[in-house]
Amino acid sequence: MKQKSPNTLYGYWNELRAGRIAPRRLEVEPSRIAGILSETFMLERVNAGDYQYRLAGTRLCELFGAELRCSNFLSGWQEADQALLAHKLALICEQGAVLTLEIETSGAPRHALEFEAILLPLVHTANSINRIIGAMSLTSPTPIGASEHPLRRRLRRLEVIWPDGRPRAVLERGSTAPFQAAQAPLPSAQKGERPQLRVLDGGRTFWKKGAP
Repeated sequence: MKQKSPNTLYGYWNELRAGRIAPRRLEVEPSRIAGILSETFMLERVNAGDYQYRLAGTRLCELFGAELRCSNFLSGWQEADQALLAHKLALICEQGAVLTLEIETSGAPRHALEFEAILLPLVHTANSINRIIGAMSLTSPTPIGASEHPLRRRLRRLEVIWPDGRPRAVLERGSTAPFQAAQAPLPSAQKGERPQLRVLDGGRTFWKKGAP
């Protein structure tokens, strides 16, 4: 049985960061994750309420019934979910958190779709985290036909995971600089949250080395 895309992406990301708060955007080699590119995406943090898709895999665009590139990740969610996600996405960019999501959509042919997703920080410019790489896998049965309209999204579950066991701000008080390489420990979840990353496999390559 193949690993789901979020699991595969987390393993690659954690290896690549080598104990730093996050790997750099240009360190990511698409060939290393070729099997999950159709379910992989990248976001740019424009401001606190706008996380635009810079790249989005072909399978995700087909399942969501829309071209995701240049759209806002926070669009299409219930209002309460938007506010919660905006707060948690800020933790990725400001503290190096990892998010795992369980998502339910409406508007699909015949039945709702369910997804599992992971979102991970990337350093892009000026030693700041303003890119997020993610992967999303369908966990419900594959729909019979593609949706003709963009799907509405509802957040079923969200977990914040600190790959180094605690928020980066806590570690920095008596530890190394945020971008210094170190030994990478296993991920830990916040108290009361499970640390497992349960999060189909690939399709056409959508990502080129020079992409933003």
